Amino acid sequence: MTRRGVRGASAVLVAMIVATTASACSDSGDTASSTVSKAASAASSVASSAASKGADVVASATAAAEDKLNSFKDGVNASGDVKAGAPATDKDGHITSKITVKNSTDSKQSYAVQVNFQDPNGNLLDTVVVTVDDVASKGSKDATARSNRKLDGDVKIEVGKALRH
Repeated sequence: MTRRGVRGASAVLVAMIVATTASACSDSGDTASSTVSKAASAASSVASSAASKGADVVASATAAAEDKLNSFKDGVNASGDVKAGAPATDKDGHITSKITVKNSTDSKQSYAVQVNFQDPNGNLLDTVVVTVDDVASKGSKDATARSNRKLDGDVKIEVGKALRH
């Protein structure tokens, strides 16, 4: 669930809490404070479930990225050859970043680059692997990394791993 979805669910829960609190003086025997407590507990449960779903999505993306990187046999660490550009939001709400690979070797090379999408605190929101094939010797080539899902808020881009093969 996106942050926007969590915020939307939270707004609905706040409205439910207010409505429940306003009707807390019913004949059910519950006090206003116990009704609010029950509503707060329900809100916490929904928020926890939403966070868990977000964590599941990130775990799935991370596993897919690891699988893809592991498929490149005999890859050499090439993190110093790769730069990520500033994040941008495409028309579908996905975050994109221009990835530039500079081949420092004397022969044509291909690269696999893990790109991490993070919140301002460094928490992983999503990750993808971009392949950049046939980069000329001493040349450079651009590719675009695109998040697997819609992300909102302030998103930072980080090159996680880069392999030359």
